[in-house]
Amino acid sequence: MSSMFCCSSIVPYRGSLLMHESKFQRFMTWAQRSKSSPVANSASYFQTPAHIPEFAVQLVQQINYGPVESKRYFIPSTNDSTDGNCGFLEVTEQDLIIGNFQKLNTYKNFKCTTHNKFFELNIYQKNPINKHHWRFNIARPSTDIDI
Repeated sequence: MSSMFCCSSIVPYRGSLLMHESKFQRFMTWAQRSKSSPVANSASYFQTPAHIPEFAVQLVQQINYGPVESKRYFIPSTNDSTDGNCGFLEVTEQDLIIGNFQKLNTYKNFKCTTHNKFFELNIYQKNPINKHHWRFNIARPSTDIDI
């Protein structure tokens, strides 16, 4: 169990409204009030069609202009509360590969000047269609394709 962010003073870095803005906002609302998240036993989420999440979020933490410290993955919980606040469960990168999730071309960046940290949020979806290239895309670990 570990903290989502280094502190509560993170701010958007070059923020802009995106097509998937609601997904980023759902995650950030949860992450800023959540102190930690255990790694879920996600095998049941990706093997049962009824439980397959609509998206996943990758949280990358790094020192500003430095090395990556961590990459964590989260999916919306199926146990949503009645007030509309969604929780998230932490999963592994292998879970996303098994579920055939692929990274979309959308991201948000956040910065903490107090701790000199930089955070990047990426959205993953199951079987996204790349309408620009219309090509088959094999799921690979992000460590193989991230630059």
